[in-house]
Amino acid sequence: MRKEQVIENVMKSGLIVVVRAQSAEEAYRITDACLEGGVKLIEITFTVKGAHHVIEELSKKYDEKDLILGAGTVMDEQTARTAILSGAQYIIAPHLDIPTVTMCHRYRVVAMPGCMTPREIAMATEAGVDIVKVFPGEVLGSQFIKAVKGPMPYLNLVVNGGVDENNAKDWIKAGACGVGVGGNITKFAKTGEYKKITATAKQILDSIRKAKEELNG
Repeated sequence: MRKEQVIENVMKSGLIVVVRAQSAEEAYRITDACLEGGVKLIEITFTVKGAHHVIEELSKKYDEKDLILGAGTVMDEQTARTAILSGAQYIIAPHLDIPTVTMCHRYRVVAMPGCMTPREIAMATEAGVDIVKVFPGEVLGSQFIKAVKGPMPYLNLVVNGGVDENNAKDWIKAGACGVGVGGNITKFAKTGEYKKITATAKQILDSIRKAKEELNG
């Protein structure tokens, strides 16, 4: 899938599910449950043991029209390259690392570095980042999005940290193009309640859809 199509899907869907699993098998089951709930964008974090193998197996199992795979917690350019060669179509990090962004540009893969300040966001944009991850969301609050987009209305911002089924819409209404949700969806894997993962994913997607519809009139 072309880089532009990945960006379009992020903007359209508005939800990336962050998978931090205890094992590869758990990651596969969480992914299946999320797909059943209508999720299209899944981020496999490099805190998962053998994350690049998980990405590789999922990219073989699913067509990209059904699943757009990304890699998360990518701390450096070497890890980014490993993830990309394994099938990751976007790279997400908790921080802004310019060499990692450059590596993504080399392979024409979407980079979403984490930023916490207007200065970091501006630096990311100047480095050619198409979508900036605002992190940690629970610390910054939704009003941060509105404030930053005042002077920089052209920004594409995805929020991660503290997002759940109750507040996802608030981030969208504040001006975020999407949200990343991890534990508030995937926590049910610990008790084997995968149907709850599906239900929660559906609920968040519906909330985002309604918020986008309200914004568009």
